[in-house]
Formats: sequence, C-alpha cells, structure tokens
Amino acid sequence: MIMRPGLCSVTFRGLAPEEIVALAADAQLEVIEWGGDVHVPPGDVERAVRVAHATTDAGLAVCSYGSYFRAGADEPLTPILDSAQALGADRVRVWAGRVDSADATPEQYAQIASRLRDAADEAFERGIRLALEYHRGTIADDPDAVLRLLADVPALSTYWQPSVGAEDAQALAEFDAVAEHTTAVHVFSWWPAGERLRLHEREVLWRRLCSAASALQSPPQDALLEFVPDDDPGLLLAEAATLRRWLSQADR
Repeated sequence: MIMRPGLCSVTFRGLAPEEIVALAADAQLEVIEWGGDVHVPPGDVERAVRVAHATTDAGLAVCSYGSYFRAGADEPLTPILDSAQALGADRVRVWAGRVDSADATPEQYAQIASRLRDAADEAFERGIRLALEYHRGTIADDPDAVLRLLADVPALSTYWQPSVGAEDAQALAEFDAVAEHTTAVHVFSWWPAGERLRLHEREVLWRRLCSAASALQSPPQDALLEFVPDDDPGLLLAEAATLRRWLSQADR
C-alpha cells in the first residue's frame, strides 16, 4: 500500500490557507495536515470549517490536525478537538511534554503519560486518535522512549521523522523500531544539523524509507512534506514531484 503524499501547512506559515491549498493541489498532493499555531487556531471552529471546505473543494483531504498540545497537567484538549472535528480530521498530532526522555524524572514521566491517557480517551469519544510528535525535547524522542510510552498509553500512535544529525542507517533503524506504530511520516532533508536541503539531497534515506514503509502490512498512512529551504513556496512543485516519484516506485 502506498502512503498518501501530503503537506504540513506549517511549511508555509506566512501564507493564507487558500494559498496553501492552491499550492498543494498544483503539486498533485493528496492531503494536508493543518497546523494549530497559525492556520487553524484551537477553538476557532468557523475558521476550521472554512479551511476544510477550501481543502475538499480543491480535491484534497484533511489528514490530520497538527496541535501543540504538550500534555500539561491542566492543559485543555477540548478546543483542539473542536477544531479537528470541524476540519474533518480523525488524527491529532500531540507532543509528549517539554523534557527529553533521558532527563524526565519518574514524576514528570508519570504526569505526562497520565495526561496523554486521559487526552486519548477524550479524543476517542469523538472518533479522533492522537499521535505523538517524534521529537527531541519530549519523552518521545527516540525509539525506546516512544515504545515505552506507547506501551503505557496504547491508544496512541506516533509520527516519525529523522532525528537531527542521524545518518541514514541510524535513521532507518529508528524507523524500523517504531514502524508498526507509525501513522504518518514528516518528510524533509536536514543535514548534518538543522541545515535545510532539497529533498533529493538525502535520496538514499528517503528511497529506502519509502521502500521499507511500502513493505509493511500496515504502512504509515501519510508522507507529509514539512519545511523547504528558505520557506520558498516556489520549491514545492519539484519537492512534491520527487516525493510522489519515490512513493510510486516503492509501491511497484
């Protein structure tokens, strides 16, 4: 099964949702993850409905809502779910706290896991699943940490993206470890640290990732382009073509 090629709206925070929809449609992408920081703020249901209509009117689908929920003890999830539901998104991306897994105290870990458990239950009641952001600065920052958290909160899934600084073999090993729990992949080429490269400049990594994902019985649903050099909208057409080609070739 082939992953759906898509776009994270945060790639172009300076553009209006209608501009992002037009770019994604021109690039022959299939889905958009709408971000909650700029384009679809939590609780602004009317805006979410407008963005949903713009997306579907262009022949695209809303695959998910990218939230900045950090699992704080008293942090509300309801406005995020309101916007996700208005968008028609059945998946919400969330963040597991604000501390690296290696630095989290047992008390911090227990609080984050407990809040995520309650959040997942609240989301499930509305037909929405929560998926972890795989990211440093959270307790979901490497495969062991993610698997531990998923064992403690089985209702969650996870996203995946290459860890900053990881060479191809390490990144692919990390994906393999969490692949069966991964519902979406953030696709970008940063190397060797935070330098933003064109997608083809890490072709070996992404071709192998696409092949590994397509071989899974239940591969991630979406391959979402996230960030381009200089935030340049003019690069999206070529970057999307590269991603679509790799996905198509991996599925043969």
